[in-house]
Amino acid sequence: MKVDIHTHILPPEIPKFKDIFGYGGFIELQHDQKNCCANMYGDDGKFFRKVEPNCYSAEPRLSDCKNHSVDVQVLSTVPVMFSYWTKPQDGEYVSKYLNDHIVSVVTENPKNFIALGTLPMQAPDLAIKELQRLKKLNVPGIQIGSHINDLNLDSPELFPIFEACESLGMAIFVHPWDMMGSQRMQKYWLPWLVGMPAETSLAICSMIFGGVFEKLPKLKVAFAHGGGSFPMTIGRIQHGFDVRPDLCAIDNKTNPRDYLGKFYLDSLVHDPMVLKYIVELMGENRICLGTDYPFPLGELAPGKLIEDSSFTKTVKEKLLAHNAFDWLGLDINNY
Repeated sequence: MKVDIHTHILPPEIPKFKDIFGYGGFIELQHDQKNCCANMYGDDGKFFRKVEPNCYSAEPRLSDCKNHSVDVQVLSTVPVMFSYWTKPQDGEYVSKYLNDHIVSVVTENPKNFIALGTLPMQAPDLAIKELQRLKKLNVPGIQIGSHINDLNLDSPELFPIFEACESLGMAIFVHPWDMMGSQRMQKYWLPWLVGMPAETSLAICSMIFGGVFEKLPKLKVAFAHGGGSFPMTIGRIQHGFDVRPDLCAIDNKTNPRDYLGKFYLDSLVHDPMVLKYIVELMGENRICLGTDYPFPLGELAPGKLIEDSSFTKTVKEKLLAHNAFDWLGLDINNY
Protein backbone atom coordinates (compact mmCIF):
# COMPACT_ATOMS: atom_id res chain seq x y z
CA MET A 1 0.00 0.00 0.00
CA LYS A 2 1.17 3.53 -0.78
CA VAL A 3 0.00 6.66 1.08
CA ASP A 4 1.37 10.09 0.14
CA ILE A 5 1.10 12.54 3.06
CA HIS A 6 2.41 15.55 1.12
CA THR A 7 0.19 16.61 -1.78
CA HIS A 8 -1.40 19.95 -2.57
CA ILE A 9 -4.71 20.91 -4.13
CA LEU A 10 -6.55 24.12 -5.05
CA PRO A 11 -10.25 24.74 -5.58
CA PRO A 12 -11.04 24.94 -9.31
CA GLU A 13 -12.35 28.45 -8.73
CA ILE A 14 -10.90 30.94 -6.23
CA PRO A 15 -13.13 33.88 -5.31
CA LYS A 16 -11.83 37.39 -5.86
CA PHE A 17 -11.16 37.92 -2.19
CA LYS A 18 -9.97 41.44 -2.94
CA ASP A 19 -13.50 42.38 -3.97
CA ILE A 20 -14.99 40.63 -0.93
CA PHE A 21 -12.66 42.11 1.69
CA GLY A 22 -11.76 45.43 0.11
CA TYR A 23 -7.99 44.99 0.06
CA GLY A 24 -5.47 43.06 -2.00
CA GLY A 25 -2.68 40.53 -1.71
CA PHE A 26 -4.66 37.42 -2.65
CA ILE A 27 -3.97 34.75 -5.24
CA GLU A 28 -6.26 34.51 -8.25
CA LEU A 29 -6.65 31.49 -10.53
CA GLN A 30 -7.17 32.23 -14.21
CA HIS A 31 -8.02 29.26 -16.42
CA ASP A 32 -6.35 28.91 -19.81
CA GLN A 33 -8.80 26.71 -21.71
CA LYS A 34 -6.66 26.72 -24.84
CA ASN A 35 -3.68 25.13 -23.07
CA CYS A 36 -5.72 23.11 -20.56
CA CYS A 37 -4.10 24.65 -17.52
CA ALA A 38 -4.53 27.55 -15.12
CA ASN A 39 -2.28 30.39 -14.05
CA MET A 40 -1.92 31.67 -10.52
CA TYR A 41 -1.56 35.43 -10.21
CA GLY A 42 -1.27 37.87 -7.37
CA ASP A 43 -4.10 40.40 -7.55
CA ASP A 44 -1.44 42.92 -8.60
CA GLY A 45 -1.30 40.93 -11.85
CA LYS A 46 2.09 39.40 -11.09
CA PHE A 47 2.40 35.84 -12.41
CA PHE A 48 3.13 33.27 -9.70
CA ARG A 49 2.85 29.78 -11.18
CA LYS A 50 1.21 27.71 -13.90
CA VAL A 51 -0.71 24.69 -12.62
CA GLU A 52 -2.03 21.69 -14.49
CA PRO A 53 -5.54 20.27 -13.98
CA ASN A 54 -4.18 17.73 -11.49
CA CYS A 55 -3.71 20.66 -9.08
CA TYR A 56 -7.40 21.62 -9.01
CA SER A 57 -9.35 18.60 -10.25
CA ALA A 58 -9.78 15.17 -8.67
CA GLU A 59 -10.05 13.18 -11.90
CA PRO A 60 -6.50 13.68 -13.20
CA ARG A 61 -5.19 13.12 -9.65
CA LEU A 62 -6.95 9.78 -9.50
CA SER A 63 -5.51 8.87 -12.88
CA ASP A 64 -1.99 9.81 -11.73
CA CYS A 65 -2.48 7.82 -8.53
CA LYS A 66 -3.47 4.77 -10.53
CA ASN A 67 -0.48 5.15 -12.84
CA HIS A 68 1.91 5.38 -9.87
CA SER A 69 0.13 2.82 -7.67
CA VAL A 70 -0.63 5.43 -5.00
CA ASP A 71 -3.60 4.23 -2.96
CA VAL A 72 -4.24 7.36 -0.88
CA GLN A 73 -3.26 11.02 -1.11
CA VAL A 74 -3.39 13.32 1.90
CA LEU A 75 -4.63 16.65 0.53
CA SER A 76 -3.56 20.07 1.79
CA THR A 77 -3.79 23.54 0.33
CA VAL A 78 -0.93 25.22 -1.52
CA PRO A 79 0.95 27.20 1.16
CA VAL A 80 0.65 30.49 -0.74
CA MET A 81 -3.05 30.27 0.15
CA PHE A 82 -2.46 30.38 3.95
CA SER A 83 -3.34 34.10 4.05
CA TYR A 84 -1.98 34.58 7.58
CA TRP A 85 -1.47 38.27 6.84
CA THR A 86 -5.19 39.01 6.48
CA LYS A 87 -7.57 40.46 9.04
CA PRO A 88 -8.66 37.66 11.41
CA GLN A 89 -12.25 37.25 10.19
CA ASP A 90 -11.09 37.35 6.58
CA GLY A 91 -8.51 34.66 7.29
CA GLU A 92 -11.26 32.56 8.81
CA TYR A 93 -13.40 33.04 5.68
CA VAL A 94 -10.53 31.95 3.41
CA SER A 95 -9.74 28.94 5.60
CA LYS A 96 -13.36 27.79 5.60
CA TYR A 97 -13.57 28.14 1.83
CA LEU A 98 -10.43 26.07 1.27
CA ASN A 99 -11.39 23.49 3.90
CA ASP A 100 -14.91 23.01 2.56
CA HIS A 101 -13.47 22.36 -0.89
CA ILE A 102 -10.99 19.73 0.35
CA VAL A 103 -13.66 18.05 2.48
CA SER A 104 -15.93 17.87 -0.59
CA VAL A 105 -13.17 16.18 -2.62
CA VAL A 106 -12.62 13.63 0.15
CA THR A 107 -16.36 13.03 0.54
CA GLU A 108 -16.62 12.13 -3.14
CA ASN A 109 -13.54 9.86 -2.98
CA PRO A 110 -13.29 8.64 0.64
CA LYS A 111 -11.04 5.68 -0.15
CA ASN A 112 -8.54 7.70 -2.17
CA PHE A 113 -8.13 10.98 -0.31
CA ILE A 114 -7.65 12.24 3.26
CA ALA A 115 -8.05 15.92 4.16
CA LEU A 116 -5.76 18.27 6.05
CA GLY A 117 -7.34 21.60 6.90
CA THR A 118 -5.86 25.08 7.11
CA LEU A 119 -6.44 27.58 9.93
CA PRO A 120 -6.38 31.35 10.44
CA MET A 121 -3.30 30.94 12.62
CA GLN A 122 -2.95 34.72 13.05
CA ALA A 123 -6.07 34.60 15.25
CA PRO A 124 -5.71 31.68 17.70
CA ASP A 125 -9.30 31.90 18.97
CA LEU A 126 -10.68 31.65 15.43
CA ALA A 127 -8.10 28.99 14.56
CA ILE A 128 -9.29 26.79 17.44
CA LYS A 129 -12.90 27.39 16.41
CA GLU A 130 -12.13 26.20 12.87
CA LEU A 131 -10.09 23.29 14.24
CA GLN A 132 -13.13 22.14 16.22
CA ARG A 133 -15.30 22.43 13.10
CA LEU A 134 -12.80 20.33 11.15
CA LYS A 135 -12.87 17.68 13.86
CA LYS A 136 -16.67 17.44 13.47
CA LEU A 137 -16.13 17.02 9.72
CA ASN A 138 -13.83 14.03 10.43
CA VAL A 139 -10.74 15.86 9.20
CA PRO A 140 -7.80 14.21 11.04
CA GLY A 141 -5.30 17.05 10.89
CA ILE A 142 -4.12 20.42 9.62
CA GLN A 143 -1.30 21.91 7.60
CA ILE A 144 0.44 25.01 8.97
CA GLY A 145 3.32 27.18 7.82
CA SER A 146 6.86 27.08 9.21
CA HIS A 147 6.13 30.46 10.81
CA ILE A 148 3.06 32.65 11.23
CA ASN A 149 3.85 36.13 9.98
CA ASP A 150 6.57 37.31 12.43
CA LEU A 151 5.94 34.51 14.91
CA ASN A 152 8.02 31.35 15.04
CA LEU A 153 6.32 28.17 16.21
CA ASP A 154 7.58 28.56 19.79
CA SER A 155 5.56 31.76 20.24
CA PRO A 156 3.25 31.65 23.29
CA GLU A 157 0.43 33.07 21.17
CA LEU A 158 0.36 29.85 19.11
CA PHE A 159 0.61 27.37 21.99
CA PRO A 160 -3.18 27.19 22.61
CA ILE A 161 -3.63 25.97 19.03
CA PHE A 162 -1.11 23.18 19.52
CA GLU A 163 -2.71 22.37 22.87
CA ALA A 164 -6.09 22.07 21.15
CA CYS A 165 -4.58 19.82 18.45
CA GLU A 166 -3.22 17.46 21.10
CA SER A 167 -6.52 17.47 22.98
CA LEU A 168 -8.53 16.74 19.82
CA GLY A 169 -6.04 14.20 18.47
CA MET A 170 -5.43 16.31 15.36
CA ALA A 171 -2.20 15.74 13.43
CA ILE A 172 -0.10 18.68 12.20
CA PHE A 173 1.86 18.90 8.94
CA VAL A 174 4.39 21.75 8.93
CA HIS A 175 5.25 23.11 5.50
CA PRO A 176 7.83 25.82 4.70
CA TRP A 177 6.55 29.04 3.18
CA ASP A 178 7.47 32.73 2.85
CA MET A 179 11.12 31.74 2.93
CA MET A 180 13.64 33.67 4.96
CA GLY A 181 16.29 35.58 3.04
CA SER A 182 14.30 35.61 -0.20
CA GLN A 183 15.40 39.16 -0.95
CA ARG A 184 19.00 37.92 -1.17
CA MET A 185 18.05 34.82 -3.15
CA GLN A 186 16.51 36.24 -6.29
CA LYS A 187 18.45 33.96 -8.66
CA TYR A 188 18.77 30.24 -9.27
CA TRP A 189 15.44 29.29 -7.57
CA LEU A 190 17.33 29.60 -4.27
CA PRO A 191 14.29 30.33 -2.06
CA TRP A 192 13.08 26.82 -2.90
CA LEU A 193 16.50 25.13 -2.89
CA VAL A 194 18.04 26.87 0.14
CA GLY A 195 15.26 28.76 1.91
CA MET A 196 12.80 25.87 2.22
CA PRO A 197 15.21 23.50 4.02
CA ALA A 198 16.21 26.33 6.37
CA GLU A 199 12.56 27.19 7.10
CA THR A 200 11.78 23.61 8.07
CA SER A 201 14.78 23.43 10.39
CA LEU A 202 13.70 26.74 11.92
CA ALA A 203 10.27 25.28 12.63
CA ILE A 204 11.67 22.10 14.22
CA CYS A 205 14.20 23.96 16.36
CA SER A 206 11.56 26.46 17.47
CA MET A 207 9.26 23.67 18.66
CA ILE A 208 12.12 21.85 20.39
CA PHE A 209 13.79 24.80 22.11
CA GLY A 210 10.43 26.43 22.85
CA GLY A 211 9.32 23.36 24.78
CA VAL A 212 6.29 22.59 22.60
CA PHE A 213 7.14 18.89 22.35
CA GLU A 214 8.09 18.81 26.03
CA LYS A 215 4.78 20.27 27.17
CA LEU A 216 2.66 18.36 24.64
CA PRO A 217 4.18 14.86 24.39
CA LYS A 218 1.15 13.42 22.56
CA LEU A 219 1.18 16.09 19.83
CA LYS A 220 1.59 14.42 16.42
CA VAL A 221 3.67 16.62 14.11
CA ALA A 222 5.18 15.83 10.70
CA PHE A 223 7.59 18.11 8.87
CA ALA A 224 7.92 18.41 5.11
CA HIS A 225 10.95 17.79 2.90
CA GLY A 226 12.63 15.28 5.18
CA GLY A 227 12.95 17.86 7.93
CA GLY A 228 14.86 20.25 5.67
CA SER A 229 18.35 20.98 6.94
CA PHE A 230 17.59 19.83 10.50
CA PRO A 231 18.77 16.19 10.17
CA MET A 232 22.10 17.26 8.68
CA THR A 233 22.74 19.85 11.39
CA ILE A 234 21.50 18.03 14.50
CA GLY A 235 25.12 17.63 15.63
CA ARG A 236 25.66 21.37 15.46
CA ILE A 237 22.31 22.02 17.13
CA GLN A 238 23.12 19.68 20.01
CA HIS A 239 26.64 21.12 20.36
CA GLY A 240 25.22 24.63 20.54
CA PHE A 241 22.83 23.45 23.25
CA ASP A 242 25.75 21.88 25.17
CA VAL A 243 28.19 24.79 25.01
CA ARG A 244 25.80 27.73 25.19
CA PRO A 245 22.84 26.68 27.33
CA ASP A 246 22.52 30.32 28.32
CA LEU A 247 21.37 30.98 24.75
CA CYS A 248 19.77 27.69 23.69
CA ALA A 249 18.26 26.23 26.87
CA ILE A 250 16.43 29.28 28.15
CA ASP A 251 12.93 27.80 27.61
CA ASN A 252 13.63 24.06 27.64
CA LYS A 253 16.44 22.22 29.45
CA THR A 254 16.04 18.95 27.52
CA ASN A 255 18.71 17.93 25.01
CA PRO A 256 17.46 18.36 21.41
CA ARG A 257 18.49 14.79 20.57
CA ASP A 258 15.96 13.50 23.07
CA TYR A 259 13.22 14.53 20.65
CA LEU A 260 14.48 12.46 17.74
CA GLY A 261 11.76 9.92 17.09
CA LYS A 262 9.14 12.09 18.80
CA PHE A 263 7.96 13.67 15.53
CA TYR A 264 7.64 12.60 11.90
CA LEU A 265 9.38 13.59 8.67
CA ASP A 266 8.27 12.96 5.12
CA SER A 267 10.57 11.08 2.75
CA LEU A 268 11.07 13.87 0.23
CA VAL A 269 14.88 14.05 0.18
CA HIS A 270 15.69 12.96 -3.43
CA ASP A 271 18.76 10.99 -2.33
CA PRO A 272 19.01 7.34 -1.21
CA MET A 273 21.84 8.03 1.24
CA VAL A 274 19.87 10.83 2.88
CA LEU A 275 16.77 8.66 3.10
CA LYS A 276 18.79 5.92 4.82
CA TYR A 277 20.24 8.50 7.20
CA ILE A 278 16.92 10.04 8.27
CA VAL A 279 15.42 6.58 8.84
CA GLU A 280 18.39 5.72 11.08
CA LEU A 281 18.21 9.12 12.81
CA MET A 282 14.47 9.29 13.43
CA GLY A 283 13.56 5.61 13.49
CA GLU A 284 11.75 3.43 10.97
CA ASN A 285 8.39 4.37 12.54
CA ARG A 286 8.75 8.10 11.93
CA ILE A 287 9.27 8.54 8.18
CA CYS A 288 6.26 8.77 5.85
CA LEU A 289 6.07 8.85 2.07
CA GLY A 290 5.69 12.44 0.87
CA THR A 291 6.09 13.74 -2.68
CA ASP A 292 4.92 17.39 -2.92
CA TYR A 293 2.59 16.30 -5.73
CA PRO A 294 1.82 17.83 -8.22
CA PHE A 295 4.80 20.21 -8.25
CA PRO A 296 8.06 19.63 -10.17
CA LEU A 297 10.37 19.88 -7.14
CA GLY A 298 8.62 16.84 -5.66
CA GLU A 299 9.26 13.16 -6.17
CA LEU A 300 7.95 12.59 -9.67
CA ALA A 301 7.71 8.80 -9.30
CA PRO A 302 5.97 8.52 -5.91
CA GLY A 303 7.60 5.99 -3.60
CA LYS A 304 10.41 5.03 -5.94
CA LEU A 305 13.14 6.19 -3.55
CA ILE A 306 11.73 3.95 -0.83
CA GLU A 307 10.96 1.04 -3.16
CA ASP A 308 14.49 1.09 -4.62
CA SER A 309 16.12 1.22 -1.18
CA SER A 310 17.76 -1.71 0.63
CA PHE A 311 15.26 -1.58 3.50
CA THR A 312 13.46 -4.76 4.43
CA LYS A 313 9.93 -5.35 3.15
CA THR A 314 8.58 -4.60 6.63
CA VAL A 315 10.37 -1.24 6.83
CA LYS A 316 9.26 -0.31 3.32
CA GLU A 317 5.65 -1.04 4.27
CA LYS A 318 5.99 1.26 7.27
CA LEU A 319 7.48 4.10 5.21
CA LEU A 320 5.01 3.71 2.36
CA ALA A 321 1.80 3.52 4.40
CA HIS A 322 1.69 2.32 8.00
CA ASN A 323 3.52 5.31 9.53
CA ALA A 324 1.15 7.71 7.79
CA PHE A 325 -1.88 6.10 9.40
CA ASP A 326 -0.16 6.11 12.80
CA TRP A 327 0.53 9.85 12.44
CA LEU A 328 -3.01 10.60 11.33
CA GLY A 329 -4.60 8.30 13.90
CA LEU A 330 -6.60 6.48 11.23
CA ASP A 331 -7.31 2.79 10.62
CA ILE A 332 -5.50 1.47 7.56
CA ASN A 333 -8.27 -1.09 7.07
CA ASN A 334 -10.68 1.69 6.11
CA TYR A 335 -8.70 2.46 2.94
